[in-house]
Amino acid sequence: MDILDTIIEQKKSTLPLLKGLIPPMVLEKFPFFNRTCVSLAERLRAGNSTGIITEFKRKSPSKGIINDTAIVEEVTRDYEHFGAAAISILTDDYFFGGSSEDLMAARDTVEIPLLRKDFIIDEYQLLEAKAIGADLVLLIAACLTPPEVKMLAASAKSLGLEVLLELHDENELEHICADTELIGVNNRSLKTFEVNLDRSLQMAAKIPAGKLKIAESGITDVAQINLFKQHGFSGFLMGENFMKTANPGDAFRQFASKL
Repeated sequence: MDILDTIIEQKKSTLPLLKGLIPPMVLEKFPFFNRTCVSLAERLRAGNSTGIITEFKRKSPSKGIINDTAIVEEVTRDYEHFGAAAISILTDDYFFGGSSEDLMAARDTVEIPLLRKDFIIDEYQLLEAKAIGADLVLLIAACLTPPEVKMLAASAKSLGLEVLLELHDENELEHICADTELIGVNNRSLKTFEVNLDRSLQMAAKIPAGKLKIAESGITDVAQINLFKQHGFSGFLMGENFMKTANPGDAFRQFASKL
């Protein structure tokens, strides 16, 4: 069993407990539940930002501890100030050291779109995302069937959430549906964690017209972003590149200044 299978099994085992502790009717009473979400798709189409989706991530299964001293409010404030299009917040605790509290703290700090980055397999997690202040959620094709993506994407849309659908290879193109406007191509295999930047470029021409293309993972310099732009990408999710530094916000500032 690879790491992705392990993560999904852990999610399946903990979801019943979470549903019992915080039922849907309680989530619907959270202060953020009725806020109007901010659209990342609209921001990317407007082209008035860097297009970079920065990330707040403390650790990962492949790298271990990335940054266990960063303060979410400080980092996300800097990300917004220096031009991030959106911010991805890891909310998985067991494997990534994140939490719903991290996303709520970010929501209290910034106004730009927040992506709840987690392994979503159940509609309950969409209610959670809305309740804690997310504007969009990640759906990973590698751990969902096309009908499951269609169902979850429709449910997310009904809550006002956008969906970033993450693909890894051509076999997952069939997961794209009407309610998945943002299509991410992850350069890192979730099974082996190997990074291959050519993955996004090879997939670009195969993603249907009208969808917004997001290159994910492994981006470390401005030249790579310019290359992705030439292939029709408008968004760029960058996580470890900034978080592995002592001051992620300043690292992003320096990177953004070169764009």
